[in-house]
Amino acid sequence: MANKVIYAVYDDPEQLKDGARKLVSAGVKVKDVFSPFPIHGIDPIIGVTRTRLGIVSFMFGIAGTALAVLGIWYFNIFDWPMNIGGKPSFHYYQNVPAFIPVTFEFTVLCAAHGMAITYLIRNKTLPGMPARNPDPRSTDDKFIIEVRTADNHGHNSEAIAELLRQSPVTEINERQC
Repeated sequence: MANKVIYAVYDDPEQLKDGARKLVSAGVKVKDVFSPFPIHGIDPIIGVTRTRLGIVSFMFGIAGTALAVLGIWYFNIFDWPMNIGGKPSFHYYQNVPAFIPVTFEFTVLCAAHGMAITYLIRNKTLPGMPARNPDPRSTDDKFIIEVRTADNHGHNSEAIAELLRQSPVTEINERQC
């Protein structure tokens, strides 16, 4: 049995959600959805798991805080201690309040940049990478559901297409993969 990819094209996001509900209620796994803008409420319908991007951001923030503390200690205490108002800086803990803004800003900088880079890597949308969009119309005014027969062992392509025809789909395209 050849593996096929089925693309169902809709004109409206609500029609796409209805089609996705029919597929999922029949036990068909939806691989992905392509749309010109985010569709609110589609994630629980097609079973998208919760992202761990917040955890990654927290880890990059902790790394940023550690780098900031290490850098401040090295540059301002160890390598070139500053003598401000006759009070030399020989200990980091005595000067922590002066370094809080720098530490905070470096934490936010590392968390934001690390999260953005992780997002681009996970979505495979780094600059220069080829687009994974199956139909260029999904960037304009069409909404597309992608279903793979390899993910749905209990359903063949004809049964999935028949389920899709029960929804207000405009066209159904099949490709070999």
